Amino acid sequence: MDIEKAVADGNLPAVVSAIRETLQIVLRTPVNIAVVGDSGNGMSSFINALRNTGHEGEDSAPVGVAKTTQTRASCLSPYFPNVVLWDLPGTGCATDSLENYLMEMQFSRYDFFIIIASEQFSVSHVMLAKTIEDMRKKFYIVWTKLDVDLSTSAFTEEQLHQTITENILENLQKKQVCEPPIFLVSSLEPFLHDFPKLRDMLRTDLIKNRCHDLLQKLSHTCEMVINDKVTSLQKKITTQSFQDACGISDADDLGVCLNAYQSFFGVDDESLWQVAQRMGRIFTDYMNILKSRDVQGLSKRDWKMTCLTCAVMKAFLSLLSYIPWLGDYIICYFRGMKHRLLLAIVAEDTKTILRKVLEDSIIPQ
Repeated sequence: MDIEKAVADGNLPAVVSAIRETLQIVLRTPVNIAVVGDSGNGMSSFINALRNTGHEGEDSAPVGVAKTTQTRASCLSPYFPNVVLWDLPGTGCATDSLENYLMEMQFSRYDFFIIIASEQFSVSHVMLAKTIEDMRKKFYIVWTKLDVDLSTSAFTEEQLHQTITENILENLQKKQVCEPPIFLVSSLEPFLHDFPKLRDMLRTDLIKNRCHDLLQKLSHTCEMVINDKVTSLQKKITTQSFQDACGISDADDLGVCLNAYQSFFGVDDESLWQVAQRMGRIFTDYMNILKSRDVQGLSKRDWKMTCLTCAVMKAFLSLLSYIPWLGDYIICYFRGMKHRLLLAIVAEDTKTILRKVLEDSIIPQ
């Protein structure tokens, strides 16, 4: 409601404050990550590496050559606040079919998945990926034990990386599964290979995962408020009371009108500067995406505005000014067209600015 009111008032700095307050609540919401794969692929070792916990730690996940994880186990990581990592038994460990496994592991409760593989990318890996994609949830594929592969292969790390990645993608394409992020790591050496990149991407994607629905909802809310505002303004845009309220001294001066509309929606220079300051961005990050920065540029970019402000139209309206009553009526009609078009362009700019503010708030620079 605070965001709706701020948008309706054309107070973008207040929108930024309200969005940040909302995000603080959302970011405290726990995210459940399921780590899953075939038995013996090293899921528990990977979780320990992700948490930067040694295998000998009191709260580390049990690891070994045999099937060490028989039931679901959850743990936390200091690297990922408000994230619950779930160490699931290997596929086929608890039940005889993948369908029963998915039901027993309660796959629908998880927000994010990491599929662990090593030695081979099996049919069960592909089916897991297909199932997760059908659930419209994000997942990574992590190839563990890269240190073992390097010690037994004649390939360089780059060649091995390419070979394994191509094999995984080829198997996924057979089931028309999208190309997910793929990482090759050694759980025993979490600072080497793709592990640092995995951690960085996971942090960013967890923020996106938490905030995706919020971003869509807030974006829709802001657009609805702006549309309602435009509809209301268009009904009285040519009235003297409206022009007085907006500080429009000359309704035929589009530069004056443009500045008035920008102030009315909160996308004037001063407001955008305040937004940039609060967002920790530079002023041009927001200013450069405006289509309505100035009338001259707008007349060149928008064909409708070009037609309404060209020399021929100006000469035509000038001639009409000598015709009593009818001329005034036609001039007023075209003036209203220009104002409504200008209003619509500024409104679209406001939507664009708000979408960027939302994205920049959710995904910090």
